[in-house]
Amino acid sequence: MAPKVLVSDKLSETAVQIFRDRGIEVDFMPDLGKDKDKLAEVIGNYDGLAIRSATKVTPTILENANRLKVVGRAGIGTDNVDKEAASKKGVIVMNTPFGNMITTAEHAIAMMFAVARQIPEASASTHAGKWEKSKFMGVELTGKTLGVIGAGNIGGIVCDRARGLKMKVIAYDPYLGEEKANKMGVEKVELDDLLARADFITLHVPLTDGTRNILSKENLAKTKKGVRIINCARGGLVDEEALAELLKSGHVAGAAFDVFAEEPAKENPLFNLPNVVCTPHLGAATTEAQENVALQVAEQMSDYLLTGAVTNALNMPSVTAEEAKVMGPWIKLSDHLGSFIGQMTDEPVKAINILYDGVAAEMNLEALNCAVVAGIMKRVNPDVNMVSAPVVAKERGIKISTTNQDQSGAFEGYIKVTVVTEKRERSVGGTVFSDGKPRFIQIKGINIDAEIGQHMLYTTNEDVPGIIGALGRTLGDNGVNIANFTLGRKEAGGEAIALLYVDDQVPAEVRAKLAETGLFNQIKPLEFDVA
Repeated sequence: MAPKVLVSDKLSETAVQIFRDRGIEVDFMPDLGKDKDKLAEVIGNYDGLAIRSATKVTPTILENANRLKVVGRAGIGTDNVDKEAASKKGVIVMNTPFGNMITTAEHAIAMMFAVARQIPEASASTHAGKWEKSKFMGVELTGKTLGVIGAGNIGGIVCDRARGLKMKVIAYDPYLGEEKANKMGVEKVELDDLLARADFITLHVPLTDGTRNILSKENLAKTKKGVRIINCARGGLVDEEALAELLKSGHVAGAAFDVFAEEPAKENPLFNLPNVVCTPHLGAATTEAQENVALQVAEQMSDYLLTGAVTNALNMPSVTAEEAKVMGPWIKLSDHLGSFIGQMTDEPVKAINILYDGVAAEMNLEALNCAVVAGIMKRVNPDVNMVSAPVVAKERGIKISTTNQDQSGAFEGYIKVTVVTEKRERSVGGTVFSDGKPRFIQIKGINIDAEIGQHMLYTTNEDVPGIIGALGRTLGDNGVNIANFTLGRKEAGGEAIALLYVDDQVPAEVRAKLAETGLFNQIKPLEFDVA
């Protein structure tokens, strides 16, 4: 059955057609996002939800979204999506952070010109029939120092444009290296230095716990007298009350804001102050940007629903289409390894340790980690997946660690998972053969070579004669057909294991007959998702 997507906001017809061209069924209802009750009523019919800012993806909506796999936001901001609730539900949240980079950067530059030359006020005055030429004395940008807070994608474009305007650019960004700063032609500085030196300050960082109120009352007081401040990033980065007071006192000469702490902004301390330019969150509001992000979100969602490729996800590691092709069998193996341990472990898990060897160590380990953890967590929550598993593990206080190593054995690569509980450690290892099929290659330190099937039976015993006969005879006499039979032992007479791939689940009464032989220490039926 083809995946089905709901478009509940205004995306272009071209973007909607992308879904159709990729073989995805799509319902285009651009006004539905405003009706939360109707959205909650129908969301259970869809695998994907494509939105802009009007649709609010709340826990209530997600409660009804039992089929939903991905929410795609055409644009960068995802404040309208409850990402924690989505993660717990196992729903990927994607955005399109690069489709409006140029547009947002250009808006910041335009706002800088507007506040430097008081263009909106001068325009309003002239429209009113006044000719107040001497009232609107501006300042040049050439030769001024621009302080850029956040020199990432959008901030980097602003830096480039500002250098073209012959401004001196200084940047504060903890993630900006000296080498990259030199290539960009900017001076990397600390925040206090930027505040003291900048004639203009522009912000280009996301709103996080670390950046919230980055221009606080205390930091605003450290700015150079006559500074002009531009915010086209996110509301909440600047203490608007404190800025308003500094504008009134003349310490800050002007401000240009496209975003506000509360939106829609009907009231704000910055409104109606002289030399404050305000726009209603227009950073991405160009024809080109709106089309770009709509097309991108349609492509990203289609890629995920059809191939498993994950791009620009906020709650799951990204996996490119190329990686998805190569990693598909390894992700499946990771899930099987986790599932094996999850089914074998009855007590609470304290820690999960994952070893990646050879080619496995060169892959996207974050994605493989998610698959391992999902496999383990399915025992306690069958609905868990790669998105929700890390959230579930964190809630349970489970520590996850990984180790990478070069190829160390006969296989090009393998994965070994060890789970630590209060009572014991349990480990299982696996690899992917050249045919693309995952195999178990080690259980409890005992080397094996076991094909993985939907129904399996795992037994442990002392290494004594008669095990093969007891298993074959008992299962055969009771109508259980063995597709594959694997044995392994550490040493003669020591601990041994058997792993059988069978056509159907071994019934409890048959397992009871095996137990009656007295040959087995443990008899455990296992189920694996091999689809």
